[in-house]
This record gives sequence, C-alpha cells and structure tokens, in this order.
Amino acid sequence: MHHSLNQINQHLKQGQVEQAEALCSAFISRHPTLPQGWLLSGRICQAKGDLAGMLSAAQKAVAAAPTSLTVQHMEAEATLLCGQLAAATKKIYALEKKAWDDARMLQHTAQLFSDLEHHTDALRCYQRARHLIGDNPELLYNTAATATALGDLAGAEDLYNRVIAHTPDDYAAYYNRATLKKQTAKNNHIAEMEALRARGLNPVSDPVQLGYALAKEYEDIKAYDKSFAALREAADTRRKRLSYSVADDIRTMADIAAVMTDDFFADIPAVSEAPGPIFILGQPRSGSTLVDRILSSHSDVESLGEINDFVHAFMKIAGPARSKADLIQKTARLDCTAIGALYQEMIGQRRQGAQFVIDKTPANFLYIGLIAKALPTARIIHLRRRPLDNCYAMYKTLFQMGYPYSYALDDLGAYYIAYHRLMAHWRAQLPGRIHDVDYEALVTDQKTQSKRLVAGCGLDWQDACLNFHENKSASATASAAQVRHPMYTSSVEKWRHYETQLAPLKAQLTAAGIDL
Repeated sequence: MHHSLNQINQHLKQGQVEQAEALCSAFISRHPTLPQGWLLSGRICQAKGDLAGMLSAAQKAVAAAPTSLTVQHMEAEATLLCGQLAAATKKIYALEKKAWDDARMLQHTAQLFSDLEHHTDALRCYQRARHLIGDNPELLYNTAATATALGDLAGAEDLYNRVIAHTPDDYAAYYNRATLKKQTAKNNHIAEMEALRARGLNPVSDPVQLGYALAKEYEDIKAYDKSFAALREAADTRRKRLSYSVADDIRTMADIAAVMTDDFFADIPAVSEAPGPIFILGQPRSGSTLVDRILSSHSDVESLGEINDFVHAFMKIAGPARSKADLIQKTARLDCTAIGALYQEMIGQRRQGAQFVIDKTPANFLYIGLIAKALPTARIIHLRRRPLDNCYAMYKTLFQMGYPYSYALDDLGAYYIAYHRLMAHWRAQLPGRIHDVDYEALVTDQKTQSKRLVAGCGLDWQDACLNFHENKSASATASAAQVRHPMYTSSVEKWRHYETQLAPLKAQLTAAGIDL
C-alpha cells in the first residue's frame, strides 16, 4: 500500500498528472474506505484545475476519517478554492480550534487565513505555533510576512534578521527584508550579501531573490549601475525558468477586443449610481495600492484586497472551454447578469458591512467589458503611470505569483503595448465609464486628486482619505511597506537613472506610438 501511495506522490510532484490519476483510481478501487487515496485524488484534481472534483474528493476523505485534521484541512481549502467563502471561513475557524495544540496544522491553518486576507487570524496561529515548538526558519519567515501585511515593519525586520542568522542561505528573507524600508549608505546589507556571493551561493536556494535584494539596496544608496547589473542578472535567471510566451497574452487581448465590440455592448444596462463594487485595476506597480488605501480610509468603504472572485464567477457561468480562445468566443453569448449576481454573492461572503467594497485586482483590466455589462453599479478606476516608470517598477519587482512578462524588457514592452491598445478599446466602447487616475498627478497634487477620486465614486469627502498611511487595515501587496508612509514623489521619473539600460524598451514603446 505504501509503495502505491509513494508512486502516486512521485508522479504528482513531477507533474505527471495522468499517470498519478490512473494509479490513484486503481488504489481507490482497491481501498475505497481509506482517506489516503481520496486525499491524493483531491490533489490531483487541484493540479488539473478541477476544484469541484477536489472538494468532492475531500468530502469523501472526511467521511472515511472524520477526526483527521489533515482531511479537514483539505476540505476547508477546497471549499475556499470553490468560492464558498462563508462555509470555508467557518471550517477554517473550526480547524484552528481543533489544531490548537498541533503546530504543523496551525501553520497550514494560518496560510488559509492569509488566503482569506484574515492576517490577524493568521498571525495568531503562527504565534501559537511558535509557542508550541519554538522558532524555526520557516515559521519565522511566515510570521514576518504576516507582520508585514499588518504594518508591523520593525517586527518583520527583526524576524527576517533571525531567519538569516539561523539560515544564511535563505535568500528570500534578504529580499523581503530589503523591501521593508529605504536603506542608507551607512545602514544597509550590501556588504553582507556581496560576501555571500563571493563565497559562492547555495545551489539549492534561489539566487534570484538575493539578486533582487542587492538591486533594491544598491538603488537605495544611488549606486544605479550596480543596481541594474544585479537586477538584470536576477531577472534573466528568473525568465529562463519560465515556460511563457508573451505572444499568447498579446493574442488573448486582441481576441477580447475583437469579440467585445458594438454588438456585445448593444444591450448593456444603464449605469446605476447606487453603492456597488469599486474595481481598481491596470498594470501592477502603477499606484493601485495607494488608491486602494485612500478610498478604504473612508468610513463607507472597505477593501477586499486582490481577489479572484470576478474571474471565478465568469468561469463558473461560462463553463468548460476547449481553450482560452474558445472561452473568449463564448463570452459573446454569456448571461452577464448571472455573472454579476454570482460575483455579488461571492463578495457578499467577504464584506464586513460597508456600503462600498474595493476589488483591487490589477488584471481585471482584461474583464472591463464584462464588468461594465454584468455590474451596472460598478465603479471602474484605472491607474495610469508614465510607461517607462511603470515598466521599470514592474521589472525591478520580484512578484510572488503572476506577471511572467515582467522579467524581460522586450516581453514587458510587448505586453504593455497590447495592454495600452486594449484600454483604448475599452474607452472607445464605454465612454465615461472608466475613471482614469494618473499616478503622477495624484502624488504631486494629493488633495485635489484625492477629492476628485472620492467624488468619482459617489462618496462625500472625509479628511481621513488624506491620511491613508494611518489606515490600519492589512496589505499583502508588493507596496505593503510603502503605503505605511505619507505620499512621496521620489518614484516619479526614476527610470531616468537607467536611461541607457532602458533605451531599447523606450524605442519599442515609442515605435508603437505610446506617449511616454
């Protein structure tokens, strides 16, 4: 039995999903009452993107072993992934109580809380786990990440320092520590990191993280050539690991524009001024988190963070598709009212009661047409930032997930051009529906632009919106540290420090007719 389970696990780890599925089906037919087979079946379904199948397998595992915390964890996780947020939240809180003396399961529970954006609950679980087993590097690291989201930057820095002291080749800790504050010529970690490189890096760890950390700290002390050299080396390494073609994303954006034309919008409902969701979207690193913090400082607004609820609602109503192109073609025939209703139901399970809720998911710019048609009460706020500053800011950010086009300048340029064209299409099809916010105008004229932004959402002005940096709500984005500080303008025109290195990108954007 153990040999069969190990075989299934091995195939799954190697990405050989079909082989794992065949062996798992055979195992379950021989041992239908054992939870191990159903657990593995659930992970196989997850790898295939069959979340309903994952939940079904998890429920069968619970039936086979109702007291097992492992199977209860999978059921809670699958329930969450299926968008049943209220039920998932209830299961996760119940799991925390049962796992209160189980440090390993508490850490898994903390991750589920983080996925829900319940960072205070996640921190409680991590702190309890530390009480039970003491500190280990992984536990310290996860606690530091949660502290960062909650705005405890000094506490996070101390925790990352402890991770590094224990495990000097945990390069991710160096990168996350570097992002917590601006380093100075007298107080930085450059010598420490260069000494690591001189000794030779651990091949098991990820040198990309260290490269991005060095780039950040060199930039902070204005050693721009050294910063870009470290950044380019790390980004090139990251890009080589990715199986990604920017041409696929360009084709997808063109297909979206080709399908969502006059006929698609012929029956669009009239815009409603009633309270509704506020979508903040655009490219990452364009100021979306800043706008989120300004608006969510208003007493009538709460932020749900970066969630995938709209795309999940869309996919559920659309049903199975043979390909991405097939899915886009199906949008012309979709019941957009049903998408909107399902989305409202999903966010209703997250919201705490404010009149307006923010969905701050940058990639929702792909779905503006669907959002406008499905949600007549939606406010659509699009962040614009000068292209070279925006592209450079993406290039120098090591994203945890997504944005694979950000690790090569030619990919970045090609993607940005396609994005720019799609936004022009949306504006032509939906005149007056998209509220463009210019990052540069916002940071140089904070009060005027903030009042314009708040009024554009149908809200009365509150002075708290000017003191967004005092907003105590969690933020787990790449800007989590920056938004804890008052408005600053030092990021405007920062690309000019790298004018020579970014010259090919500048030429690429200019040739496409983009106003720099």
